This record gives sequence, C-alpha cells and structure tokens, in this order.
Amino acid sequence: MSETSGTAVDNEATTVFMDHRELLFALVYNMLGSVADTDDVLQEAWLSWTARIRRTPLGTVTNPRAYLVRIAVNHALQRRATVSRRRETYVGPWLPEPLVDQSADGDPEDPALRAESVSLAMLVVLESLTPLERAVFVLNEVFGYAHTEIADIIDRTPAAVRQLAHRARGHVHARRPLYEAHPRVRREATERFVRAAVGGDIAALMEILAPDVTVWTDSGGNRKPAGLRPVRGRDKAVRLINSFADRRQGRQDLELTYRRVNGDDAAVLFEGDAPYAVMVMDLTPEGDQVSGVYIVTNPEKLTHVHKDETDEQGGQGEQGE
Repeated sequence: MSETSGTAVDNEATTVFMDHRELLFALVYNMLGSVADTDDVLQEAWLSWTARIRRTPLGTVTNPRAYLVRIAVNHALQRRATVSRRRETYVGPWLPEPLVDQSADGDPEDPALRAESVSLAMLVVLESLTPLERAVFVLNEVFGYAHTEIADIIDRTPAAVRQLAHRARGHVHARRPLYEAHPRVRREATERFVRAAVGGDIAALMEILAPDVTVWTDSGGNRKPAGLRPVRGRDKAVRLINSFADRRQGRQDLELTYRRVNGDDAAVLFEGDAPYAVMVMDLTPEGDQVSGVYIVTNPEKLTHVHKDETDEQGGQGEQGE
C-alpha cells in the first residue's frame, strides 16, 4: 500500500470513528466514571480500528458501529483493572468525574452530554458492580442493547448475559428508586438546597435534608478540609455543609453558578476563572428532600470545567458576599 493510499485509508477510518465517537464516549464513560480514562480508551479503540482497516478494506466491515462498540467496551473492561488499582490508594471518598454542561442556556454544547446521561448518583451505585455486570447494565439498561447483542460484544453466551443483567438490575434497583420526581420539581428543590447551603441557613437545611442524608466530599487529598469518609445523618451533614458555606463567605473570589451535571441540575463554584467545586444533589423520589450530596473538589477531576461567558458577565453567577 502506498503512503498516499494509506493516508486515505486512515482518513476514511477516522471519519467513520468520529461519526460514532459520541456513542463510544458515553458508553465508556458510564463504564469507568472518568473522562481522562475514557479519552485514553477511545484512543486505544481508534488505534485498534485503524489497524483493522489497514489490514482489510473498510467495506468488509458489515457493521462499523457494532465493531467499534465491541472494541471500545472490551478496551474499557481492560482499563477497569487500572482504575480499580488507582482507587486502592485514593485519599478519601472517590466520586466519578462530573460531566458539566459548559453552556448556561440548558442546551448541551458537549456532545457527550447529548448522549445518554447517567446521573452522578447512579454512577456511584454502578461502582459497586463487577466490571462485567456494569458493562451489561450500561449496554442493556442505558443504551437498549439486547442480551444477544451484548453477548457478541463481551464474548459471553446470551444465558450468561441474562444472568449478569439480572444480578446488576437487582443490585441497582435495591439502591436506586425506580421513580424519580419531575425535572422541574428536582430543579426547584436543588435551588432551595443550594440557597440554604451557600447562605448558611441551618433551619432551611434541616428542612430540606432527609434524615438519613449522606454527603460525599471527593478532594483526593488536594483540598482542605477533606473528609476521609462519607458523612451520614442530617445533623452531621449540616455541620459539614456549613463549613463550606463559611469558607465561601470568607472568600470574595468564589462565584456560584448553576449548571447541568450528568444531566441533572447542580451547582458549580469557581475560584476566579478556575473551577473550585461541583456540587450535585440526589433527591428523594418525591423530590422534596435531598437524600445525597456529592461534592467534587479534586482539581484533577475538574480540568474539563470552564466558565461560560455569561458567568463572567454576571448573567448566571452569584457572587460571594
């Protein structure tokens, strides 16, 4: 194959890959919970794909989408071992890397956020599944792949896939409600909580926090103060949240904005132009109380978060007092 024809083949293969990248990113991210690892896996999948096309013509791949999904999922399963080893030495609670909508008008500008979004709270639950259970759950429950299709992707029998799916569903549904409140109700409750939290309104916090609320703070040991384990119970949660409110009130450069994170309404704090924290709330099925608070402050997990122009103009932000 000449250099010119080889370049043409690579360009054609890359075009097909990019046509499916949005789907592949969403699949792999939901399996790993890390943007950086997802990017690495997609690079590996692209290399595998282009190597395949260099060996045989593109036209011989009868279903490029299915082929790309297969290699991306299997690369993600291999990467899962690396992610798990990294977790063993992680300082404090570990949370997935948040996918933050950078636009302020509610219309996602990031293609990954236009694909199937799994909430941060759901990703936390998925962390307790085995890698294969998680792959099957994501493919079946989130993206609608049939058991027979999944069997081809992960090289298992349909019967084995059905068993994996059954175990995964049972575990997830035991920890996550099947019913969720209307998005408008969730947004109103989220804004009520954020106003109470950043304002240090203890009475309002006691009202909106569920008695068994849990607060996770993921700093990776890079922010102070940093909890080494999740805080459970309303009283302890109020004290922890108030410590964040006190820090914000003492810092004139911390700015609050509302964004959508993994498809849900959330709050993002900026320190100047740099992201300081992402705060995501999990609500009770009725949507009237907060059952979980996920606060990501680890700078390594916020590198993809940027200010929107309207934030800088004060159109969406709320300055610290």
